[in-house]
Amino acid sequence: MTTLLAKAAPGLVRAAPINPSGHTMSRARLLRYLEIKVHHLIQDRDWESIRVIGGYDRTAVVSRYEKGGKLFNIERPTAEIHGRDLVVKAFPGADYVQHYALIIATYLAMTGRPADMVTYQPPRQDECRSALDVLDLQLDGDLVIVGWGLQYLARGNGVWNRGPGYAWQRSELAGRRVVYLGFLHSIWGDVAGRVVERLAELGAGDVVYVGKVGSLSPGIAPNTWLATGNTSLLGGALVSWDDFFGDFAAAQGGVQSGLHVSSPSILLENRDWLAQHMVSYAFVDPEIGPMGVAARQAGIRFGYLHVISNNLATRYPADLSNERHSDVIQRRAILVERIRTIITGRLAAAPDTISGGAR
Repeated sequence: MTTLLAKAAPGLVRAAPINPSGHTMSRARLLRYLEIKVHHLIQDRDWESIRVIGGYDRTAVVSRYEKGGKLFNIERPTAEIHGRDLVVKAFPGADYVQHYALIIATYLAMTGRPADMVTYQPPRQDECRSALDVLDLQLDGDLVIVGWGLQYLARGNGVWNRGPGYAWQRSELAGRRVVYLGFLHSIWGDVAGRVVERLAELGAGDVVYVGKVGSLSPGIAPNTWLATGNTSLLGGALVSWDDFFGDFAAAQGGVQSGLHVSSPSILLENRDWLAQHMVSYAFVDPEIGPMGVAARQAGIRFGYLHVISNNLATRYPADLSNERHSDVIQRRAILVERIRTIITGRLAAAPDTISGGAR
């Protein structure tokens, strides 16, 4: 079966596990981060081969470690059994497929199991684009707020309308039409850029992304600050965009502003990577750069206002391995309310330039 799978999948790339001793997370916390993400079929059984591909398939075996207790970003990649071989299906995106393959390979290596049979097949561009064709909203210059914490930003006053893999809610904020848009699956990396591209096609006037970033600056405690900016290092080049927030968000209390780095995988952010970037850059995440570029190409505004969720330069009790801790949840709830206040203030500050999608 392994030979048949390999013949049917040219362009396979081996996913080499990272060296945990060089990572910015401690070994124990890195392993915990991996354990909450790896499909149960991989944790429970050994396989002759594991191949990660792009494919959104909820009819395949769903991981029992999928997230619970929230509305969005709850789905993990699914798995399909072929005898002694396993095909893992991640939502189509080059960054996400690579990231999840690295997660699997590193988990296996850290638990003393062979990892050299883990490969991934980068999805074609047309596969990545068509995966978001199902996103179908009637937009007419609306502000679209996409990402994390949406049920709290929307304050639960409206009804969530369901689409395949996503949900949205319409509202009004400071006199502006607003659509809150959340996805059940991850919109990791380049997938997020295609979300912005698709929203522009559907008529969005502005897009705001609310999420989480890692700090590259020592001394910035997780879950106590917000981050914003209008420039990211993407593929070795600096890219900027027309920022929805302008200078407004950066002037507010509790908000850090700086240069951002777009990284395709947390697994690649080791101490050597940190040393190369921490002098010039403030934040890291996978999505901001691709989203900003997509917005610039589409001629719409884009802005991000994120919780600083972890710190790569200083080890704190809170990091990406324990995000479900009650103290973390409480701190982030306060920050989400602050995000809503800043977005509302931005809309109220300049209705002539950002109302109704007028450019």
